[in-house]
Amino acid sequence: MNRLTTQAEWIDRARAVLPAGGFGNFDPTTVITRGEAARVWDADGTEYVDYLIGSGPMLLGHGHPEVLEAVLQQLPNGQTFFANNPQGIELAEAICDAVPCAERLRYVSSGGEADMYAIRLARAFTGRDKIVKFEGGYHGMSAEAQMSLAPSKRVNFPQAVPDSAGIPQSVAAEMLIAPFNDPEFIRSLLAEHGHDVAALIVEPLQRIIPPESGFLQCLRDECDRYGIVLIFDEVVTGFRFDYGGAQTLYGVTPDLCTLGKVIGGGFPLAATVGRADIMAHFDKAEVGADAWLMQLGTLSGNPVAAAAGLKSLEILRREGQYSSLRATGERIMGMIDAHLSATGVPYQIVGDATLFEVVFTKDAPRDYRAVKEGDAAAAGRWNAALKANGIFKSAGKTYPSLALTEADLQVTEAAIAKAARAVAGGKSP
Repeated sequence: MNRLTTQAEWIDRARAVLPAGGFGNFDPTTVITRGEAARVWDADGTEYVDYLIGSGPMLLGHGHPEVLEAVLQQLPNGQTFFANNPQGIELAEAICDAVPCAERLRYVSSGGEADMYAIRLARAFTGRDKIVKFEGGYHGMSAEAQMSLAPSKRVNFPQAVPDSAGIPQSVAAEMLIAPFNDPEFIRSLLAEHGHDVAALIVEPLQRIIPPESGFLQCLRDECDRYGIVLIFDEVVTGFRFDYGGAQTLYGVTPDLCTLGKVIGGGFPLAATVGRADIMAHFDKAEVGADAWLMQLGTLSGNPVAAAAGLKSLEILRREGQYSSLRATGERIMGMIDAHLSATGVPYQIVGDATLFEVVFTKDAPRDYRAVKEGDAAAAGRWNAALKANGIFKSAGKTYPSLALTEADLQVTEAAIAKAARAVAGGKSP
């Protein structure tokens, strides 16, 4: 096969075989051919500092030599077995040692699968059907998760709005939607429906919106009050915010949590973890056939992915890794603040030092609707200017990594300065 060398050629080829010309994840007009440390290159050879990092998994950067060595050691011994393997068992031990809620673990291949099984576990455990989620919260691609993820129209809470075709109306009837960071609404909602609710699922940091003081503890208290399973979706925050995840950082322990991204070291691996009595529903011998939750996957616990994840966690346990990551994130946030503050354009830097974004609005957003009220045109100019000046990121998140160097940060600040001018001038680059 002749190697195509330009993005235009790859884009044409993709359009012939892929719906919308892409994988469904990212801008299909960008074709990335290589990554190294905190840099990526597109098919035209354009070099970027990478703040997308695979949508989060590459916390250590692309091609970390120790992770590559772990993978290369495993490959000659087999790519996958559909059976228990030492790497998967050791990784499960490391995760259960690290994550406060994790007494037992079951592997899957994606975060969306982990969320789906967490919801199903809660239903099996409680014998209830209803699920509470927060408007704007992302929990994968299951029918439940695709309720009120990004609704284009406002409806009254707790009505659920499907974000995708192909979802039966009956799913909406079992979903209750709440605004993030509103404890009074949650108390009121559960006072009416609490005894019918199996689970409340939440991103501890919802996309980029931090929980307000006491909000996560309120969820914990209310779930305890009504016997509801509290699920933290830590696919993004797990092993990024802290070695034990957001539940360690915020000091609130859920009943179940879902993990992905970082635990696979750049390979497809995710997990549902939690209390032993709830996780027991994966064990027919323990709970009986009627209460058993069937779960299997061809690549679940893949030894290559587990080897990469195990080495990644070993590296993250080393002294100073998280303080270094946070210092880098805070430095980038400071760059943004310095250059945007001089423009007079209203903005907020929203999130955590390990994961954040700029929202062009006057007041700090506390929920999905407040983020949506930000100036989308200004955000478009901001992101376009960053990309034109060597920064690769999504439109809604900035992911710092441990691979960023001083040279990367200098490129970053120069791009931020130009992006700030683009926002102030009302023009895209």
